[in-house]
Amino acid sequence: MSNLLRLLGRRLVALPIMVLGVTLLVFVVMSFSSADPARLALGESASAEALQAYRETHGLNDPLLVRYGRYLAGLVQGDLGESFTGVPISQLVGQNFPVTLQITFVGLLMGVVLALVLGVVAALYRDRWPDQVIRIFSIASLATPSFWLALLLIQAFGNVPGGTYTFPAVVTEWVKFSQNPGGWATQIFLPALACAIPLSGSLTRVVRTSMVEELDRDYARTAIGAGVPRGEVVARNVLHNALITPLTVLGLRIGYMMGGAVVIEMIFNIQGMGQLIFQGISRNDVNIVQGVTITIAIAFILINMLVDLLYVLVNPRIRSI
Repeated sequence: MSNLLRLLGRRLVALPIMVLGVTLLVFVVMSFSSADPARLALGESASAEALQAYRETHGLNDPLLVRYGRYLAGLVQGDLGESFTGVPISQLVGQNFPVTLQITFVGLLMGVVLALVLGVVAALYRDRWPDQVIRIFSIASLATPSFWLALLLIQAFGNVPGGTYTFPAVVTEWVKFSQNPGGWATQIFLPALACAIPLSGSLTRVVRTSMVEELDRDYARTAIGAGVPRGEVVARNVLHNALITPLTVLGLRIGYMMGGAVVIEMIFNIQGMGQLIFQGISRNDVNIVQGVTITIAIAFILINMLVDLLYVLVNPRIRSI
């Protein structure tokens, strides 16, 4: 428990520093944008006086560090600024970010379950035909981009000409789980699966390698040699110890999955962070792009901190140091 508290303390100390670094980097990069916020907000026909008054009112003429300090002060209060149309970005993020999180974590759950099953089977039947088949699946999954896989899934299972009319190819309106669980599951299945398969390909190899290493250890061979059923040894001891390494890899992959979900949303026309950042880019709305990027970056930092804490809970060797 003391190690967990020490790690939690270190992560909490490092969290503001990482957030500060990420926000500063994004803010500086966005400041180089050629888009003129005043002209985008007031229109091309605005007079020079009106443009200058807008810049003065919104502090656009202030030095970069002054503008960053003002933005950071608002960010601490949950204020991400406003879009050029006057809509609070925190409101836009609040509407769209939960959708992206749902796709990410449903895809994560599907990918982890698939990787565990395939990785364990491949380890138990190592160098035999199930292991070879699973190896081919893993390599194919790793080589398949999620956006291309999404298009294949739409053609095979979506409600398009020639498809089987099972799952929606285009999500016109996001259905909440609390309103219609069946409709929610139907609309999220294909996007989540497109995110899950590439994850399962990489994670399967890690689970398989970790399982093989644990099965070759003395405690596993001794227990099996003493007559303990192999399945019981795997379920009670080997699998628990073998999950430590995949857990560390999973923490890094969650961020990539969130980025992949943003692209997948565009393909399925899902109103999530992907659509929001696309709208910001297409309208040259730097504030939207900046708000979305910072939100995803902070979420990635928080998720990795939670994975680190979970790693300590799972790994008894670290807890005993």
